[in-house]
Amino acid sequence: MVKTDCRHYKGNIPCLPHKKFGVHCNSCSYYERTDQKILIIKLGAIGDVIRTTPLLRKIKNNLSYAQIFWLTYTPEILPNNWIDKKLLVSLENIELLKNIEFDWLINLDKDPIAISLANAVCAKKKSGFTIDEFGNVKPFGTKPEIDKWMTGLFDDLNKLNSKHYIQEIFEICDFEFSGEEYIIEIPTKKLNFEINHSKKVIGLNTGCGERWISRLWPEEHWIQLSKILFENKFEVVLLGGEQEHEKNLGIQKQSGVKYFGYFSLDNFITLIDECDIIVTAVTMAMHLTIALKKKLVLFNNIFNKNEFFLYDRGIILEPNLDCNCFFSPTCENNCMQYLKPDTVFKGIKNL
Repeated sequence: MVKTDCRHYKGNIPCLPHKKFGVHCNSCSYYERTDQKILIIKLGAIGDVIRTTPLLRKIKNNLSYAQIFWLTYTPEILPNNWIDKKLLVSLENIELLKNIEFDWLINLDKDPIAISLANAVCAKKKSGFTIDEFGNVKPFGTKPEIDKWMTGLFDDLNKLNSKHYIQEIFEICDFEFSGEEYIIEIPTKKLNFEINHSKKVIGLNTGCGERWISRLWPEEHWIQLSKILFENKFEVVLLGGEQEHEKNLGIQKQSGVKYFGYFSLDNFITLIDECDIIVTAVTMAMHLTIALKKKLVLFNNIFNKNEFFLYDRGIILEPNLDCNCFFSPTCENNCMQYLKPDTVFKGIKNL
């Protein structure tokens, strides 16, 4: 007898209880029955995937016997104990999903692969977004789905939106948001960073990615803020990826603060976890900071600040200029220059 509805069942290889204890299905005390299958499609950037993980808490709480599949470009960031099958976007996995009948499909992305698959996958219930007859995005039809779709189409509606992202996706899934936190697994193998934890540790994440350079804070501001923090006896660590390496070396040279280089995702998570407060624009580092329950000073200029929920552990600072760069990849006014280092320092002290 083979119990194919068990959470541990693999189908093509031995399950973990059998490998560890040699048990068979007819005499196994590790059997975990599942009664339905849920597919989450959230492909996007690592930060977007992380900020969707609170949904897992609600699903597990309400549908504890469900088997959860998640399709994404970054399965490595997903928590192992919360998801049964983490699937990398590939031809093989897309074909696999097309041949499974799901009880519930949740598609929270609007790119072509996601909406095409949302249409093609067989599911008793579907939430989020699918494809129209012209190959474009359309909501499945509930009011929360339509509202989210409309704020993506019209800037004026986006600016009027008062709901944060997690509330929006919870409503799309017919859940009520009750403060459910992000889920992240802290790497067990850690590098030893020479950080003085007798002081408050401030991480300065100086980049913002290549797409939205309108979010960049001027390098001279980072230098000035680093000097102010250093002079006020804070332990300051510069953060960033390969793209920020030369910039961070320059800031370090002129301010005397610490910079350890750029790292793999696991080690970047570890370094953020060493900090007490992170200063960053809207980036992956922002979502990692929230997931790790650190305090956050968030720079924003091109998004509706209501989109971000900081769990009462952070503040949002915006430039003192009425700029027209809303959802624009570049800013003619370079409005971030009007967010001054002294303002940021006060924000850090308040936290």
